[in-house]
Amino acid sequence: MNIVVLVKQVPNTTDVKIDPKTGNLIREGVASIINPEDRHGLEAGLQIREKLGGTVTVISMGPPQAMETVCECLAMGADRGILLSDRAFAGADTWATSTALGMAVRKLGEFDLILAGRQAIDGDTAQIGPQVAEFLRIAQLTYVRRLDAQEGKVIAERALEDGCEHIEAPTPVLVTVLGALNKPRHPTVEGILAATSERSPVEVWNAADIGVKVQDVGLAGSLTHVVRTFTPKGARDTRRLEGSATVIAAELLEALRQKEIRLGE
Repeated sequence: MNIVVLVKQVPNTTDVKIDPKTGNLIREGVASIINPEDRHGLEAGLQIREKLGGTVTVISMGPPQAMETVCECLAMGADRGILLSDRAFAGADTWATSTALGMAVRKLGEFDLILAGRQAIDGDTAQIGPQVAEFLRIAQLTYVRRLDAQEGKVIAERALEDGCEHIEAPTPVLVTVLGALNKPRHPTVEGILAATSERSPVEVWNAADIGVKVQDVGLAGSLTHVVRTFTPKGARDTRRLEGSATVIAAELLEALRQKEIRLGE
């Protein structure tokens, strides 16, 4: 089975702060990591390859430093790594990003399964997977927490708000996964040495390599633009109630009435 895994290098959001003057994310000095749910997508691909055979190809889009992410995926066991890196890709929203990723998948040729994390922790849009599927005009299964693959089809359990859904889909298909799906393996020493050697199987593709027009990717090809990023400020009205339980309950009820908060009968 020919498997493609979409991964993204993201800042460790536990360390990200916003510049109060510019409203932009402060990325300097912030460690970059593989998007957590993308790691689960890669692990799923590796397990399916071990079961059915085939290849696992990782595709990532980003600046040159994203090479570290692709190399880590190779160290975990991926067969081939591709980094889409070009100034023309800068400033892309999800639409333009999905266009570039979709064109890269087309360049690869035949594939059976595309795997990706549900969403990236730096954007939380959960749009890339579905948009790539629409671009390629293939079926998609989202929010998958259990996955099995057989020749010609995948069997999945999708998490829903009020339960779950068991579904089968023929290949080719794109699947976005949740962190509950599996436990990603660690890179091996042998894998790290192979991924970082001069013979590392990482390829860097630009816009011309994937045959995409510059006006269709990056900022030029984006349908949405970020106007401003800011941290909302909220003031809290805190009061400390003292006295007996009866007195505190009466004061609390009166405070709720003043705020026009109606209590259930």
